[in-house]
Amino acid sequence: MGGVNQTETLAESSFDPLHRFSVPLSATRHGARLARLLAAERLREWGAESDAALLVVGELAANAVLHGRVPGRSFRLTLALTGSGTLCVEVTDTRGDRTPVRGRLAGEVLGESGYGLVLVEELADRWGVRHGPVPCKTVWAELDPAPGDGP
Repeated sequence: MGGVNQTETLAESSFDPLHRFSVPLSATRHGARLARLLAAERLREWGAESDAALLVVGELAANAVLHGRVPGRSFRLTLALTGSGTLCVEVTDTRGDRTPVRGRLAGEVLGESGYGLVLVEELADRWGVRHGPVPCKTVWAELDPAPGDGP
């Protein structure tokens, strides 16, 4: 996977993570798929494998590619795992002017897109959007461990 710059930083985290992983990826379908593959590899290394987490990563990465893409700009995937087993997934793109809407899907008929955030809302214990630095936004989701699970 040569040429991919990986760093171990997590900006504006609300907790002190035990493990951190951050990587820029091309805002393409390939980049979204790579986000899920890298997340699977990293979670396996951390002993925190989770189908729910991989679905959240996949949906947030796909949204960054579909709705947050600016030609020539990448998106960033960041994962952080606390000692208590809470996983934070962050996807940052350069379209801060296009913000996902929480709960907008409850009574609407959905077209081809729109199910991703419903999945994120169902699978994550918390999720939201953080703006900045301009022109970026970060869509984040936190998944607590299931009772009896640990990091």
